[in-house]
Amino acid sequence: MGVTMSYKILEHTADVRLFVQADSLEKLFSDAVYGMMEILKPRVEDKKQKTQRTIALEAVDTTALLIDFLNEVLLSVHIYKEMYNEVIFKTLFLHSLEATLRGFNASSFDEDIKAVTYHEVEVKETKDGNWETMIIFDI
Repeated sequence: MGVTMSYKILEHTADVRLFVQADSLEKLFSDAVYGMMEILKPRVEDKKQKTQRTIALEAVDTTALLIDFLNEVLLSVHIYKEMYNEVIFKTLFLHSLEATLRGFNASSFDEDIKAVTYHEVEVKETKDGNWETMIIFDI
């Protein structure tokens, strides 16, 4: 006599992909933050009260630096309930950065991102000197 299963595993797309292309590494990193904010869809009630955070990081390579940076930004989003619409780099090298994030308090977010993954991500410089990457967000 066979056992009847009362559950079924369903396939579900649990990620969002963001393709970023820019003419500088600085723009690639900042546009990745802006794209992430668009995915989160923050609700901001008061644009008079501005917020500011600083992030300083080192990583083994540029791809890890971008992913670690975005995860730090995401952590600040979750901890402080903030959205960022301005990224200012004090320094940005292939293996390290120091950046200031500016934005606003968010009352809520319409979407959630659990993590920025390393899956299939590679920051690369194109033949024409531009930069590009595909980022996968775990939602």
